[in-house]
Amino acid sequence: MKKIKHVTPRLSAILKKRGITHATFAEKVGLLQPTISRFDKMTRHESINLFRIAQALDLRIEDLFEVEYDKD
Repeated sequence: MKKIKHVTPRLSAILKKRGITHATFAEKVGLLQPTISRFDKMTRHESINLFRIAQALDLRIEDLFEVEYDKD
């Protein structure tokens, strides 16, 4: 198994690429807009929010993050 070095949330990049604003997306998933805006700055995410966001974007939860692995 690869050792994870760093995990970076990338929700804002996904939304930007799809032309979706934080406010519009927040309404779609039933979360507050600040929750969506802060997603990429947070180090912990509630499981239910991860599932809601991933399902709304038709992605896997893993797709919401960029994972960097150790080179070992």
